[in-house]
Amino acid sequence: MVGEMRDKETARVAVQAALTGHLVLSTLHTNDAVTGITRLLDMGIEDYLVASTLNGVLAQRLIRRLCEHCKKRSTARTYEAVGCEHCGHSGYSGRIAITELLVIDDNFRELITSRASRAAMQEAAKKAGMKTLRESGMALVRKGITSKLEVLKVVSEA
Repeated sequence: MVGEMRDKETARVAVQAALTGHLVLSTLHTNDAVTGITRLLDMGIEDYLVASTLNGVLAQRLIRRLCEHCKKRSTARTYEAVGCEHCGHSGYSGRIAITELLVIDDNFRELITSRASRAAMQEAAKKAGMKTLRESGMALVRKGITSKLEVLKVVSEA
């Protein structure tokens, strides 16, 4: 475990451990999964090392859950926060994660070593089936777990 990769030295240690066959888990502050790759490259890790050692990148955000006691249907498919004594009048009670998992396959390794743009990587990830943070959040909206407003607030801050 590497607590957090904030600089080139820490990232290099993680890469060296991965090169020797160790499973390395770490955190890296980015807005989404694809930006995790560009962040490593920006730190000065060589593209071929990123491509050969990275197996996946998981982006996550916590969003507030709608209070089960007072949530109100706003449309046929969505709910909104109201507020009651159970939730402290916020309309929300607890949190749940929205996630975005980017699995690094051979195609993605080629994109990394060719230094493809972030936009090109994002498009390739979506074509490969990656669900974005927004899509993950909107799935929870459709299930009545959170509000559209909450998802848009959290994802736009990312």
